[in-house]
Amino acid sequence: MQLLSLLAIGGLAASAVAKSSRGAALARKGIQPQKPRYTPRPVSAHIRRDEKTIIPQTDKTAKYVVNGTAGAIPEVNFDIGESYAGLVPISDKANETSELYFWFFPSKNEEASDEITIWLNGGPGCSSLEGFLQENGPISWQYGTAHPVYNPWNWATLTNMVWVEQPVGTGFSKGNSSATSEEEIAEEFAGFWKNFIQTFGLENRKVYIAGESYAGKYVPYIADAMLNKEDPEFYDVKGILIYDPSVAEDVLLEDIPAVPFLDYWANLFNLNASYTADLHERADKCGYTDYMNKYLTFPPVSKLPTPNSTAKTPGCGVWEDIIDAVMLTNPCFDVYQVATTCPLLWDVLGFPGSFGYLPEGEMVYFNRTDVQKAINAPIQEWEECSDGVLDTDTSAQSSWEVIPRLIDTLDRTVIVHGDLDFILLANGTLLAIQNMTFGGMQGFQSPPTEEFFVPYHESYSDGSLAASGIMGVAHTERKLSWVYQSLSGHMVPQYQPSSGYRQLEFLLGRIDSLSSTVPFTTKPGSNGGNGTYASISSGRSTSDLKMWL
Repeated sequence: MQLLSLLAIGGLAASAVAKSSRGAALARKGIQPQKPRYTPRPVSAHIRRDEKTIIPQTDKTAKYVVNGTAGAIPEVNFDIGESYAGLVPISDKANETSELYFWFFPSKNEEASDEITIWLNGGPGCSSLEGFLQENGPISWQYGTAHPVYNPWNWATLTNMVWVEQPVGTGFSKGNSSATSEEEIAEEFAGFWKNFIQTFGLENRKVYIAGESYAGKYVPYIADAMLNKEDPEFYDVKGILIYDPSVAEDVLLEDIPAVPFLDYWANLFNLNASYTADLHERADKCGYTDYMNKYLTFPPVSKLPTPNSTAKTPGCGVWEDIIDAVMLTNPCFDVYQVATTCPLLWDVLGFPGSFGYLPEGEMVYFNRTDVQKAINAPIQEWEECSDGVLDTDTSAQSSWEVIPRLIDTLDRTVIVHGDLDFILLANGTLLAIQNMTFGGMQGFQSPPTEEFFVPYHESYSDGSLAASGIMGVAHTERKLSWVYQSLSGHMVPQYQPSSGYRQLEFLLGRIDSLSSTVPFTTKPGSNGGNGTYASISSGRSTSDLKMWL
C-alpha cells in the first residue's frame, strides 16, 4: 500500500442506524436468502498441536519461537500453528546494528519441503505485517470486523512462508535508513536472508518472492541481486509474483490511463458531465489519448517513447484532479478500491482506505505492548507505513531491464493487477509490459483473452468467504504471465483471497495454467469438488476487453 499525503479529510458525522431483518426484507421481495454453503468450523478455546515441530529446535531458533496456541496472541482465539518471529541482522558484521523483523511459518504441506516464499509489502516503508494480517497470513482481521478469524487462504498451507518488514526503518525493523537505491536495499536484504536461512537450517531451498505495490521494485531487484550471487545454497530464486506493481514512471501508471479508467467505472466516480468533458479535453491536449491508442496494442508497434507531458505539466495532472473531484462526491473514496463508499470502516491497522482513520479510544493492533511481546517484536511505536524510508530512489524502473532479465532466467514471472485499483492502473502496467523485451521479442504478441479460473470451494465461515469461477483474464507468453483480476482493488490477496491462492499455486508450479479448472492442490475450506463446478459464476468476460484495448 502507498500513502497519499495529498488526501486529508476531516472528521465524519456520526449517525444511528436502526437494525432491520435483511432476510425478512428479501422474503417480502420474493428473494430467498442464500443458505449457508459451508460446514461451520468449530472454535476451541485451546487446540493442542503435535509435539513434533517442523523446524528442529536449536539454540539459534529458541529465541524466535512464537506461542501460537489459542489465546496466546491477543484477540486470536484459535491455534495458528508453528511460527517464529523476531529480528535478524542484515550482515554478518560483529557490530551490525541494522536488523529486519520477520514472521516465519513453516508449512506442513509435503510439496513445500524444498522451497520457501517471501512476502513483501510496498510503500516504500509499508510493513509486511499488513499483508500478514489482512492478505495472506493465517490470521485475518479485515476492515470493519470485530475480531480476527482463521484465514483458510493462508499461503503457509501451500508453502513455507516468511513475511519480512523491510527496508531498514520499516515497522519493527531496526537501524537508520540510509539506502537511496534498490541495489542497496537488495544487498541489505540478501545479507538478512543468508542469516535467516542459516538460523533455521533452510539451505538449498528453491526461493520464490512475492509482493505488491512498491514491491514491484523491491521484488525484482532483490531477486536479481540474489541470482547474481550464484549461490544456490541460499539464493536459488525460481519465480516472482508481483501485484499491482510500481514498475514504471508515475505518468505511465497513473495519468495516461486515468481518463479511460474513469470512463469504464463512471458510475463509481459520479462526476458531472462538464468536468468529465474537461478531463477528456485535457487528456487529448496532453497526448494521453493518442498514447493509449497507439501503444496499448498487441503486438506493440514500437518501443514506447517517454511521454511529452507529465503530471507536472500544467493541466496534465489528471489523475490527482480526478481524486480531488471524487472526494467531493464520495468523501470515503478509496483510491485502492474504487467501489468503496461511506461510512469509513474501523481498521485495526489504522488505514482503511485513502487516508488513515482510527476511532477515538481504539489502538492500532501492532502498537499494543501485549501483542509486541507475543510476537517477539521490540517494544516501540509501530506504523503501518513509516516515513523516512527510501525517500530518494535513484534506481532505474524495474521494467526497463531487471524484470525482462528475470523473465528469461526464472521458471515463472507473474504480474497481477486488480481492476478496481486507482492508485496504480492496470492499463499502465500493460503499457510497461508492452515496452519490455523478453524471450527475444517485445511485449505480448497477442491480447490477453484467456479465462482466469478459481475452483469451487466450500468456506469454513462467513468471515472468510471467497469467490470462485471466472475471476479475470489471464495470459502467458514466453514465461511471463499476466492476470487482469476481477473485483479487486490494490491488495489482491485481501480483496480476492481465493484468487491470490490460485496464483500462488501457479507460481509454485502446482498447476500448469492459470486457466486450469482442476481443484485446488490443497483444500482451503474445500470439499474437494470438481473444479469446473463454478464455471457459470459471474466474472470478467473474456470478450470484455474494452477498458484496456
